[in-house]
Amino acid sequence: MEKQVEMVEVLKALADDTRYKIFKMLLHSELCACTILDEFAITQPTLSHHMKKLTNSGLITCRKDGIWMRYSVNHAVFDEMKLEFQRLDTVSETETVYSCEKK
Repeated sequence: MEKQVEMVEVLKALADDTRYKIFKMLLHSELCACTILDEFAITQPTLSHHMKKLTNSGLITCRKDGIWMRYSVNHAVFDEMKLEFQRLDTVSETETVYSCEKK
């Protein structure tokens, strides 16, 4: 997840309250769509929309298991996201530091 655009897509996917809650559920274990759906007052097509946003961002993976879709966190992308936030907290010598003070 080296490109800034990929990080933006992950953040966009998590910016929705329902998708953020789904992501938190999936941090604990792989879940089938029916289990996720039981936790929300939404329709199956709405859940599919949310899951598509999460999987398109790369943060969530899915696999077909018979008639069920199972979802889990893509830990490689999640780990890269955590590293990106750590990098934001440090400014390298080559980066410009902006200030409102006039010289």
